[in-house]
Amino acid sequence: MDIKEIKSLIDLMKKNGLTHFEMEKDGFRISLAKEAGFAPVVAAASAPLPVPSVAPSPGSPPVALPVAEKTSAPAKEIVSPMVGTFYLSPSPEASPFVSVGQEVTPDTVVCIIEAMKVMNEIKAEVAGTITAVTAENGQPVQFGQPLFHLK
Repeated sequence: MDIKEIKSLIDLMKKNGLTHFEMEKDGFRISLAKEAGFAPVVAAASAPLPVPSVAPSPGSPPVALPVAEKTSAPAKEIVSPMVGTFYLSPSPEASPFVSVGQEVTPDTVVCIIEAMKVMNEIKAEVAGTITAVTAENGQPVQFGQPLFHLK
């Protein structure tokens, strides 16, 4: 594969809005990824602390401001390794691979992502308990998009 072919693959990715592309041909393997440009999600543990607008006068008593509580470590996430369509079960009539409250190991298959007519089984790759399913069954997902939250 020469540089012209690689550039044409990059152009195709841009044209079709892809953020991840992998290909293997005649023993040559290429993987291209582009940052998706997602803004990070910031969750506040409590309301913002009040900020005094003027300095207190010398004769006034000190004002105690609330102290923000320490938050626990962020939950683990299982993210999409590719662009495709997210499926919770192997077929529409089958039961889901995992459900909220279920414990998983790194080798547990948690979902399928269909990309280019290929069904790719996605493994948890971490151990924990599923606390939330953040992707919607049958809907498109992006590379790096959170699919499951674990604790």
